Amino acid sequence: MNSIVSPITCKVNNVFIHVSDLERSAEWYSKLLGIPFIKENVSSPVYNIPISAETGITLDDHTLDPSFQLKPSNHVLFNFFVKDIDEAYKFIKDKGITIVKKIERVGDFAYFNFQDLDGNVLMICNC
Repeated sequence: MNSIVSPITCKVNNVFIHVSDLERSAEWYSKLLGIPFIKENVSSPVYNIPISAETGITLDDHTLDPSFQLKPSNHVLFNFFVKDIDEAYKFIKDKGITIVKKIERVGDFAYFNFQDLDGNVLMICNC
């Protein structure tokens, strides 16, 4: 079998989430992830959420692209990892965040889906 040489690294580098209100979304995601929100660090058109992992999250309000039309994804964009799915579910529910799929369990694997402020569907998963 021949090995294909590619200049592309086999790694997801960053996830972009398209938002309508950058400051409001930056604050919402910061609270969701339990990280400090520093309003002065938010500057349109993008905000990079300070992530402690290899894959980053960038919020993008497209202020430099006036023809852009936001179309929230009703399919899961990505998932956040948790150790305790029930604790995470209660946390999301207690914050009044819209849950679009209750906890599904398949053996040891469990997940649920919820929406961000713009209606993008995200997942929380224990694996």
